[in-house]
Amino acid sequence: MSEPLLITSSDPILETLHFKPYRSTVVRRVVPFFPAPGEPQSMDIDTPWGTQLTARKGDFLVSEVETPDDYWPIDPVIFEESYEIVRPGYCVKKAITLLAPLTDITGDPDRKVTIMTLEGGETVRAGDFYLARGVRGEIWPYPREKIGTIMLPAE
Repeated sequence: MSEPLLITSSDPILETLHFKPYRSTVVRRVVPFFPAPGEPQSMDIDTPWGTQLTARKGDFLVSEVETPDDYWPIDPVIFEESYEIVRPGYCVKKAITLLAPLTDITGDPDRKVTIMTLEGGETVRAGDFYLARGVRGEIWPYPREKIGTIMLPAE
């Protein structure tokens, strides 16, 4: 089996993709990550697809309401630019997310791709994910199954 294709936010291949704008339609849970002095100032988070991300002090931990223990870290600057608190402990994404199928890069739905996010590398199967690009050019894999339900085309 071949090594996963590595994609970074500065990869020239990103300029060839036809990203389309999408808007999130859901309210999510949010908790700031502020460990006490003397506690570890970072935390490893296991994703449902078997990748590990690192949350750092000050990051926001965001999850779907139905799965509060399945969260992901978001850099505080990006959170402030991308999300809005709607009530204590809950937020909505106000920023547009640009999405392109990973298969547009690989041509093969079974090809493994490692995407270097701000929180670490995430290796996924191209056919199961889109490539997402955020407000500061940051990238991450976005589950294909959520396109058309949680993420709708922006008008």
